[in-house]
Amino acid sequence: MIGGEDQRGTRGLLEEPVEIAILDYGMGNRRSVEKALEHIGASVAITSDHGRLRAAAGLVVPGVGAFPRGMASLRELGLDELVRERVAHGTPVLGICLGMQLAFERSTEQGGTPGLGLIAGVVRELPRARAPFGARPEGHTQMAHSKHPEGHTLQGASRQAGGLGELKLPHIGWNEVTFTGSSPLTEGLPERCAFYHVHSFAPVPTAREDILGTSVYGAPFASVVGHESFYGVQFHPEKSSAAGLRLLANFARICARSAVTVAS
Repeated sequence: MIGGEDQRGTRGLLEEPVEIAILDYGMGNRRSVEKALEHIGASVAITSDHGRLRAAAGLVVPGVGAFPRGMASLRELGLDELVRERVAHGTPVLGICLGMQLAFERSTEQGGTPGLGLIAGVVRELPRARAPFGARPEGHTQMAHSKHPEGHTLQGASRQAGGLGELKLPHIGWNEVTFTGSSPLTEGLPERCAFYHVHSFAPVPTAREDILGTSVYGAPFASVVGHESFYGVQFHPEKSSAAGLRLLANFARICARSAVTVAS
């Protein structure tokens, strides 16, 4: 599903086709990511074949589920080393939700598991208690809505933030993201923009410069990250209507520029 907002103006956003491969490691939202990328004009393959993954201009690591299982699935297919290799080679890689978390050094989920180590930091469970109001970024509005801010309903987003007490996990719904740094991934998007989140854990990057965007659920958390050729989003752009599609188009353009640079 590509979200409930009017999609006119988002089809065929790319100026030229680019081949993007989605890692097929048995975790999550591969088909919905494929449809969103095709919608903007990318050529897409869902594959675990190392040759096809190396030939692509960019990679997407999707994912829904537990961190330990995700890492085990990557290792079983040899995709952990392949992702590290591609990032070292400069190939753009986008991690979505769990795919973003796997890029970090480790997660505390289910007792702790090492990650890919592409970005310094740890993935931790979101706080169940609300932080004091002053701890939120200035001007940031906390949302955990089953409806898009423009009023469009998204199926499956039934859980919302509770009252003044304990917050419900997982965090499910539309939430505002504030972009904190300049990046080609967020080019053309407003400084504050709502995206669709479904998660109980979030990364805590060691370096502030790796954080490209933050959101708030009880307390601030990193919702967009970038380090070298790896980009990650905690939300689901493929379910985030026009803003999500524009972010995916930005990533596809990064892939196209990278492919031209390598070819030259």
